Amino acid sequence: MKTLLLSLYVVLSLVAHAQDSAQVEPKANATAFVIPPDINGLKTIVQPLGAAKEVKVGIFDGKGAPGDGINNVINVLKTLPLATVTRIHGDQMGTIDLKQFDVVVFSGGSGSQQSKSIGEAGLKNVREYVRGGGGYCGICAGAYLACSNFSWGLGILNASTVSSKWARGRGFMDMEVTADGKRILGDVQGIFKVRYANGPIIKPGNRTDLPAFTPVALYRSEIAENGTPVGVMVNSPAQAIGIFGKGRVFISSSHPENTPGLEHLVPRAILWAAGQQEVLK
Repeated sequence: MKTLLLSLYVVLSLVAHAQDSAQVEPKANATAFVIPPDINGLKTIVQPLGAAKEVKVGIFDGKGAPGDGINNVINVLKTLPLATVTRIHGDQMGTIDLKQFDVVVFSGGSGSQQSKSIGEAGLKNVREYVRGGGGYCGICAGAYLACSNFSWGLGILNASTVSSKWARGRGFMDMEVTADGKRILGDVQGIFKVRYANGPIIKPGNRTDLPAFTPVALYRSEIAENGTPVGVMVNSPAQAIGIFGKGRVFISSSHPENTPGLEHLVPRAILWAAGQQEVLK
């Protein structure tokens, strides 16, 4: 089993750079970001789920969402036997009936490019879907897209980024689950590692029409390259949840979907967003 895991994460490390920029498209000559298979000691940090009900997931597949990032999400969803995943192209997002899905996912890449790809009609369709009771899961770029301080964003989470300087760098950050987060991620103890690649560092937003978000996990270490502000990342949310209308929003600044040991984090997030909290034990 360990040999199989080693082989899997070597492959993932070779393609990880394809989703490493949250706000711009990755450069063609970007060097591969190596993912050590033992980054979390070959331990399963977030435990698998019990018997989940059927869950229908729609995942954005268009400009601003590199294929490798999408595939990483789809791969971890294979741990949910009753999950079905449908790719939604950018030009479909404005017209497709999203009510056929329990959760819509926007993966890593470029939040602004994802917004441009789906257009105003797509943004409106996603907002109304979540407002009416749909689930949203945004990872890195998808987390930026959910925030409320961008003219191009969805504005479905009462969160703002702490700085316009987003290119903090990439690496493995220390992360710790909050007491509220344990209701979703299970009884995870202590500090562990999560892959980070320019994800949003958020603070409470100033929307009076939205409830405050709830941190699910916190960063306990920091990276601050390229003139980005120092001292703002530690103790900021690595994952957070919020309510928009009747719907649920889960965002992850980091990349648990291809961090060894955290393979079950995104499946748990998706089931929470789908309202299946009874299986999150």
